[in-house]
Amino acid sequence: MPLYLKSAPSKSFTDSAQSDVAERVGSIIDEIRSDGDAAVRKYSEQFDKWSPDAFRLDDARVAEIMATLDQQVIDDIVFVQEQVRRFAQAQRDSLVDIEVETLPGVFLGQKHVPVQAAGAYIPGGKYPLTASAHMTIITAKVAGVARVVACTPPIRGEIPAATIAAMKLAGADEIYVLGGVQAVTAMAVGTETIAPVNLIAGPGNAYVAEAKRQLFGEVGIDLFAGPTEILIVADDHADPFLTAVDLLSQAEHGPESPAVLITTSRDLGEQVLEHIEQLLPGMSTRDYAEPAWRDWGQVIVVDDLDEAYALADSFAFEHVQIFTEEPRVALEKMHDYGALFLGENTCVSYGDKVIGTNHVLPTLGAARYTGGLWVGKYLRTVTYQQIVDPSSSALLGEVCGRAARVELFEGHARSGDARAWRHAGRTFPWIEESLAAGAGTR
Repeated sequence: MPLYLKSAPSKSFTDSAQSDVAERVGSIIDEIRSDGDAAVRKYSEQFDKWSPDAFRLDDARVAEIMATLDQQVIDDIVFVQEQVRRFAQAQRDSLVDIEVETLPGVFLGQKHVPVQAAGAYIPGGKYPLTASAHMTIITAKVAGVARVVACTPPIRGEIPAATIAAMKLAGADEIYVLGGVQAVTAMAVGTETIAPVNLIAGPGNAYVAEAKRQLFGEVGIDLFAGPTEILIVADDHADPFLTAVDLLSQAEHGPESPAVLITTSRDLGEQVLEHIEQLLPGMSTRDYAEPAWRDWGQVIVVDDLDEAYALADSFAFEHVQIFTEEPRVALEKMHDYGALFLGENTCVSYGDKVIGTNHVLPTLGAARYTGGLWVGKYLRTVTYQQIVDPSSSALLGEVCGRAARVELFEGHARSGDARAWRHAGRTFPWIEESLAAGAGTR
């Protein structure tokens, strides 16, 4: 049985969420549907104290904002975006269109077609999440999306300059300083000044997540998101200080962000707990990291790595770091995770900020059935069919007629019959009756 050096309470994230979020979000969506831009402005004023002449930034204004930034900030954004773009392009290159001939003259094909318009939500709130611009906008553009609309909220009444620069450099076609439910809804349903999109991607708070949930179906979304999660699998070779630092790196995302250590070494687990106790008081983000660790942090000791990997899979966490002597073994042993970070030279923070893989990942157990945001999310895999050999059309027609009648679909059966009649001279009573009644045919 696992030994819990620190356990989390039995409550779940959904237990702790405000019960009125869904109702509140629904009323905002309804009002924006009916009142458009007026409702968007109303809620921007109410929630962000933000009501400019126009929410959209034109090219001249974007250039002014970018000019306020140090060149090093711009250079770093460009560097990171090169990493994201390189990996996204490799993903796109792996997706090839195909066409196969399954019977003589029967051609079946598959194409990957981008959505025509996508919305990118880049959160603000306490932190300007500049990196989310890279993940949502660049990935869409590499996929071939023609129109990318990007929204980010003001932060304490100010335009987040670095985020705007990242949106522009990533290739956003329209940039709006607009946040929250009002931004997501405007992109999804459209207003007088914002044309609707086909898919919305990007993280956000509980209200943004709920807006995406309620609008899903009317518009596509990347995935349903909850608090950021980190889990570390470690053996006795792991560095307890690095382990503690990395657990807290994700706890600072918010007070409900779980951070879990599963280890084969009780000594390591106890040292990690000591380091966290020493590190937390000095963190500038302690107001988030401390309650996250207090309420959601866990340290679990298991007998061996096979048990560790199995237990880690049961969490199905967003981020999983592997601090073991042979970290790549996890690629074979583990199945349910958003992203793996192999070895102590690799950390979740790299994935969040600089390394190039996408940081929009499944949470709340969704890793059991989906991966994270990637180029393929912006693509629709569609098929086409063509038969140029009449004898193959006749053959398929005969089989179609029989198969459809088993299911009592007479209309479907007749479509098949007609090809077997035309191309192979087969006879069918319903066709003879129809022709006898005087219906012509070509």
